[in-house]
Amino acid sequence: MKLILTADVPNLGASGDAVVVKDGYGRNYLVPQGLAVAATRGAERQVANIRRARDARTVRDQAHANEIKQQLQALEVSLPAKAGENGKLFGSVTGADVVAAIAKAGGPKLDKRSVVIKHAIKNLGSHPVQVKVLADVEVNLSVSVVSA
Repeated sequence: MKLILTADVPNLGASGDAVVVKDGYGRNYLVPQGLAVAATRGAERQVANIRRARDARTVRDQAHANEIKQQLQALEVSLPAKAGENGKLFGSVTGADVVAAIAKAGGPKLDKRSVVIKHAIKNLGSHPVQVKVLADVEVNLSVSVVSA
């Protein structure tokens, strides 16, 4: 079955790639999850739009990755969240929350999947977060979670 990926799929491809997969994998997982569409003539025209959007999000080269790393290291990221009396959060902080806080602090636009939170952030305070700009360029940030 020939499909066009609409999102990045680990060990398969990036959004906009045309891939050939087994029928069951495509019909039962990729298409229902919205990760791929059938490769038709109309869908192939959409590939250009998907690739353009992917290129805008991705890091161009090593020099660009180091520039983003320097921008991130210069930031002080503060994340307001609702918390109870004892400092315990209502819910937890996600990668999307961290990306939004970085953008609000004046940092670059990042993909939420590039943020790695090793231990769930469920309390107020300063927490370590890792941002993978490229496979070999990583930035360790300290995110301050404050009461909203």
